[in-house]
Amino acid sequence: MRLVAALCATAALITSCSARVEPDAGGRVLGTVTKVSDGDTVTVSFGGSSESIRLIGVNTPETQHPKKPVECWGPEATRHTESLIPAGTRVAVVRDVEPRDRYQRLLAYVYRASDGLFVNEELVRAGSARAYPYPPNTTFASDLAAAENEARVNRLGLWGHCHG
Repeated sequence: MRLVAALCATAALITSCSARVEPDAGGRVLGTVTKVSDGDTVTVSFGGSSESIRLIGVNTPETQHPKKPVECWGPEATRHTESLIPAGTRVAVVRDVEPRDRYQRLLAYVYRASDGLFVNEELVRAGSARAYPYPPNTTFASDLAAAENEARVNRLGLWGHCHG
């Protein structure tokens, strides 16, 4: 319940804070994926209110940036995210320190509700994303860095297909 209160108290993090926002036993806010925009950005519905969520601690190659071309492994990273949490998937969303980015997207760690898969880390572990520590949201920075190192050593995903 503390997470719900924190979400509701922080500048309209979820536009409609009510009993419809349901924390699970671990205090994570549950929602349903409605759209995968690209590899590191998804839209989640919380009881009727939707939020664009930027996955904390990861950066996937660009596919939707208005000023940048599609980058190497970008489409594959987006497809990977879509395969992990397609529209309709229940997810648990957990914040860190800073609630939103400069584009007003909710910053969060995302877990697949059915099995607890940590989506942010899985993307890095498979080479679909780079670890991207962005203080002050660094709770899992060392775990994500270790996952990136593993993917890089094994030349997975972007590490085996992209130069530079």
